[in-house]
Amino acid sequence: MEEKIGGSRQHKLILQNRSAGNITGICDVVSFDENAVVLDTDMGLLTIKGKELHVSRLTLEKGEVDIEGTIDSMVYSSNEALRKSGESLFTRLFK
Repeated sequence: MEEKIGGSRQHKLILQNRSAGNITGICDVVSFDENAVVLDTDMGLLTIKGKELHVSRLTLEKGEVDIEGTIDSMVYSSNEALRKSGESLFTRLFK
């Protein structure tokens, strides 16, 4: 059973050799391309920048994502603007 912090899933980030990452506590995928992946996490927006990035596994029900490629940076920021807009990547795709 997954641990919960303050009513939300545990947020964990595992980075291996700057080439693979596993992240839990994901609420939504905001955007992604081969140079950047933006995730809405329980701890705020997480922007991952790099080269040849690929989302190799995405399980929103469990709040998990695996990313592969050359990871150059990972930066957290506030997710208030995203939550106010109320639109996810998948909502925008299927309009």
